[in-house]
Amino acid sequence: MVKGVLIDLSGTLHIDDFVIPGAIEAINRLRQKGVKIRFATNTTKESRRLLHERLIRLGFDVKPDEIHTSLTAAGDLLIQCNLTKPFLMIDEKAIEDFQDIVETNVEPKDADSVVIGLSPSHFNYQSLNDAFSCIMRGVPLIGIHKSRYFKKYDGLALGPGAFIAALEYSTDCQPIIVGKPEKKFFLDAIKPFDLKPEDCYMIGDDVREDIRGAQSAGFHGILLQTGKYRSGDEEKINPKPEHVFPSIAEAVDHILKQIDG
Repeated sequence: MVKGVLIDLSGTLHIDDFVIPGAIEAINRLRQKGVKIRFATNTTKESRRLLHERLIRLGFDVKPDEIHTSLTAAGDLLIQCNLTKPFLMIDEKAIEDFQDIVETNVEPKDADSVVIGLSPSHFNYQSLNDAFSCIMRGVPLIGIHKSRYFKKYDGLALGPGAFIAALEYSTDCQPIIVGKPEKKFFLDAIKPFDLKPEDCYMIGDDVREDIRGAQSAGFHGILLQTGKYRSGDEEKINPKPEHVFPSIAEAVDHILKQIDG
């Protein structure tokens, strides 16, 4: 029996400010059946508050505490490791998720860590070289996530993974990744449910971060052919996704059939 569902956001429910057809109705149908839902996202382009406002504006019925983000996971790690002066390479719209827990305007020479999310304005030689200098003097490199690319309305766009990999290569360091596909990220997402992974599905459009990560953590994986999906993605991981559907509407049909018997 399916008791809980983790659902990706960008590429699964929406792309920028465009709702994927049938997504709002699919979420409502799950709620009507009493399925526990959390939205598990690697989005670092905006804070959880701004992300929640976007979803409400698009017509989704979502509560703020239902959104589990990699930004939150990064903040939790900084607190756990007592790292209070990170060199933050993240978008200005995401800074507020760190304001109450760390200093947010740290000079590279004073930094006790480097934290990287998706931040096109920071991905230039000077900023990357500043991060390189920090890491070379021994501070940890924390990747909020390491996605290769993401889906924008006008096409695919380069993700932060390439820049994290560049620093990893140049400094010979091992980055700490906190978002998907890390096992802890998925397990933390269902803590409010008090459920086991085998009782839950993960639905997403990224075969590596969403599906391989979730299945490695014991969840059932549903890959959607929306967002960043490209033909043949289901062949890129082993084991393959348990299910592949054209969109979230068909995925929810499958889940509800199991519930209804």
